[in-house]
Amino acid sequence: MIVKPANTEQKIEKVLSERWSGRAFDPALTVTNEKIISLCEAARWAPSCSGDQPWRYVVWNRHQDEVSWQKVLDCLAQGNQEWAKNAPVLILAASVKTFSHNEKPNKWVGYDTGAASISLCLQASAMGLMSHQMGGFDGDKLKATFAIPADINLWAMIAIGHPAALDTLNEGELERELKARERRPLTTQFYCGDWNIPFN
Repeated sequence: MIVKPANTEQKIEKVLSERWSGRAFDPALTVTNEKIISLCEAARWAPSCSGDQPWRYVVWNRHQDEVSWQKVLDCLAQGNQEWAKNAPVLILAASVKTFSHNEKPNKWVGYDTGAASISLCLQASAMGLMSHQMGGFDGDKLKATFAIPADINLWAMIAIGHPAALDTLNEGELERELKARERRPLTTQFYCGDWNIPFN
């Protein structure tokens, strides 16, 4: 198991600095329903436009329904399957496209679902679990396999589980796992008072 806290320019909360997208999951350790519900509860309380909560999540737990879990694993890109096969829980982050109160298009569904998803992932970190969000999946196959309506947005798959020893990874995955965590400097992406004026 590896711990990779972010080397931040300013001090931030531990749960934020220690959240990272690892790939070494322990396939033997279960994630209880109680913990999964806590993850969902964290997502449920995320902010959203008009409080509409457009997100929808589908949870697959290998230790409860291995057949369905295997079907969703098969919807992932091959490179993601190589390490996600050890994650006991896979979660689809999706959303409806319209407001519930008037059925008009809601252009903020992606933003809101992202907020709910990071809330879920931060809760996972706070509970000693690891999360890894990924965009590499076959959305059409997911919709066909699990009867997901055509008008539902599919944003990400999230692997959840307990971290494991690094010897569970192949050489390429291990290299990525050990790579130093990096972010661009604050001044390149955060502006003050006008576009492209660095905030410092």
